[in-house]
Amino acid sequence: MSTFDRARGRLKAHPLALDAALAAGALVCMVVGSFAGPHGENGVGWGVRRPDLLSLVLMTLGAAALVFRRRASRTVLAFTGTVSLVECVTGDPRAPVAMSAVVALYTVAAATDRPTTLRLGLLTMSVLTGAAMLAGPPPWYAQENLAIFAWTGMAAAGGDAVRSRRAFVHAIRERAERAERTREEEARRRVAEERLRIARDLHDVVAHHIALVNVQAGVAAHVMDKRPDQAKEALAHVREASRSALNELRATVGLLRQSGDPEAPTEPAPGLDRLDELVGTFRSAGLHVEVARTDHGTTLPAAVDLAAYRVIQEALTNVQKHAGSRAKAEVSVVRVGPVVEITVLDGGADEDDGRHAGGPQTGGGHGLLGMRERVTALRGTLTTGPRYGGGFRVHAILPLTNRTSAPGDPA
Repeated sequence: MSTFDRARGRLKAHPLALDAALAAGALVCMVVGSFAGPHGENGVGWGVRRPDLLSLVLMTLGAAALVFRRRASRTVLAFTGTVSLVECVTGDPRAPVAMSAVVALYTVAAATDRPTTLRLGLLTMSVLTGAAMLAGPPPWYAQENLAIFAWTGMAAAGGDAVRSRRAFVHAIRERAERAERTREEEARRRVAEERLRIARDLHDVVAHHIALVNVQAGVAAHVMDKRPDQAKEALAHVREASRSALNELRATVGLLRQSGDPEAPTEPAPGLDRLDELVGTFRSAGLHVEVARTDHGTTLPAAVDLAAYRVIQEALTNVQKHAGSRAKAEVSVVRVGPVVEITVLDGGADEDDGRHAGGPQTGGGHGLLGMRERVTALRGTLTTGPRYGGGFRVHAILPLTNRTSAPGDPA
């Protein structure tokens, strides 16, 4: 920071001291100017006149009033205008007391609005110029009689220009601050959306694979003594499910790495092209799943493809967790015009266990909520509920246009 900037900062911190210095400077200029006359060599005569006692008093009063020009600008203008008017009428020779009124008018123009500046500026110019023309030396259009009109007009115009510039700079600064706040809010919103998406992915991965591990571990424990070969097969499925869970978790957590971190191994997001592989994991866990598809040859947008895969995965996971061991699930993927419909049905719980299939027994899980958020984000619809006669139904309609909705957008 330069010496000028430091001095300017100190003056802004003490405005009363700055105004006192300005008042002292104005007084010096008025006193010095009162010794110069308009007539003499080169148009100015130095020392050709002497100010009288009344002029000195009026100059001192006018300068002293400028100390309070920021606190009461209109009052100071009225006072300095009155002092200048008295000097115009009584001064002989006339002293430049009007300089204090010029400074006060500039302050009013810089601190108020344009209509106020026009009213007070015209009033000040009219009164002081008229008094100078009437009481001044002939002819009425003499240079010293008209000079006050020019000085008051320039003061009003200069103050209004400064006010306009301040307003312009303030508007630019406010617009920049608003844009900065908007960018920060947008960044926070995107971070929240990304966190929610990652949380949904983690839930889908963990819920699906842990459910399979749980089922296969139960089978292994049940047949360990009597059928060791079948127990080994179940443990192999446990190992495969846990490996898949670790791979997907590694890919998901890799998104949380910083830009300078070593790249984590990733793989493409799953989609309906891996539906057979997904269904195979459930069939190996003992769940009977039938699949019907009429969307072959249809290329889905990445977001729609991932959402369809996750909806089926979560629905089958719920069937696996909450239906009985002999439950059956039906999966259908149908392309209907501009949308693709995903339907997952289960045949209901075993008569022995009496559990409600398809959804959490208490309704407090995050699976259905995650499915609904995924579908809603794509401007789709999701309906879930019990089927007549038992079982559960999950039905999702996903538009093929890949247009996601932002928070707060109308559905």
